[in-house]
Amino acid sequence: MEQIQSWFGESAVHTISGYAVTFCKNVVVALIIYFVGKWLVRKLVSLIEKLLTKRKVEPSLKGFLSSVIQVCLWGLLIIAIISVLGIETSSFVALFTGAGMAIGMAMSGTLSNFAGGVMILLFKPFKVGDYIKAQGYEGKVREIQIFNTILTTFDNRTIIIPNGGLSTGSMENVSKQKYRRVDLSFDFAYGTDFEVVKKAVAEIQDRCPEIIKEPVKDDPAVTAPWQGLSNMGESGVTISTRSWCLSTDYFTVVGYMNYTVYQELRNSGFMFPFNQLDVHQKQ
Repeated sequence: MEQIQSWFGESAVHTISGYAVTFCKNVVVALIIYFVGKWLVRKLVSLIEKLLTKRKVEPSLKGFLSSVIQVCLWGLLIIAIISVLGIETSSFVALFTGAGMAIGMAMSGTLSNFAGGVMILLFKPFKVGDYIKAQGYEGKVREIQIFNTILTTFDNRTIIIPNGGLSTGSMENVSKQKYRRVDLSFDFAYGTDFEVVKKAVAEIQDRCPEIIKEPVKDDPAVTAPWQGLSNMGESGVTISTRSWCLSTDYFTVVGYMNYTVYQELRNSGFMFPFNQLDVHQKQ
């Protein structure tokens, strides 16, 4: 020690020893922060995974969110350790911030679709198997991905809709409710006996097995079948019907009612009007 003091001077030795002691203390504190922070990161990630599992989040989204949160927490922990060791962190933060802004601006559309996918998978406005109408398209949801939602139409076409617009725009989920009302209208020529037609249409509704015949207790909106005179047009009168059924039976009821009303009432002598124009020629 005396030889070192003779080489560098007593003040320099005190300064070096002071820095060494401070550095050792900082290293000890950094190690404590590392081990405690590592334990906290694991606990927080585990807690978040349990919450996501409880909310029945899609496995792919759960794994992705867990990875992102874990990377962010580890980044904060590393910055904290670097700061304790006395290394200037402002340059690191500025570098990460600048890189993040550049990436965000370059991938704004992609990030919008990603955020939309996260919102859809978290809040579940629709699920795989639902029939939806959105962005000018409609079809059955075949797959919900992070960036896109894939629909299959009735004629077996594949529609890919970006999740950004799908999550922020208007969307109709036809399959969301258990029951659905079928509203149909039938035109008949003037002079048709309304009571006779009403009775005939009511009998057709009663024969359809998919139509609900009585009000449903668990859904006050569901009522018995209804028929009524809804319009008197230029060529005839319009009789409207309302029938409730399961959402999955909607198109079955539509097809049955249209076909049966036309066939049976036409065979019974009822006339269905069509637009016509009378032309008179002057001599």
